Amino acid sequence: MDKPVVRDAALLIFRGVLGLVFVAHGWDKLFRTGITETTGQFSAWQVPQPKLSAYVAGIAELLGGALLTVGLLTTIVAGALALLMVAAAYFVHLDQGFFSDSGLVSGGGLEYPIVLIAGLLMIVVFGSGRASVDGVLARA
Repeated sequence: MDKPVVRDAALLIFRGVLGLVFVAHGWDKLFRTGITETTGQFSAWQVPQPKLSAYVAGIAELLGGALLTVGLLTTIVAGALALLMVAAAYFVHLDQGFFSDSGLVSGGGLEYPIVLIAGLLMIVVFGSGRASVDGVLARA
């Protein structure tokens, strides 16, 4: 299992899934739920500067997720998204228990952002792998 091809394939799948999760959440904040509703949610959760934070979170998740998926600037993007998830865990998820399905206010518990943070840290540590734009640029 410690073969480069297996490691690179696992990183590709892992990056792709994690990236698509962030793209979906960014898309939701910006276009599906909308920035006005997202700002209202952020305001209710007492996130500082809720409108600015909603834009920053939505754009960072959408763009960062896309960059993760293709593997461009991967470690920087994963680190930035990990910091974003730490902020989300603190402002949104901390008071809602551990489990995502705790039945409390929307936003879920701490388990979801902790899993995302751990996944992003794995990408920071192990990089994007050879099956990525970063990998192609490193070989060129």
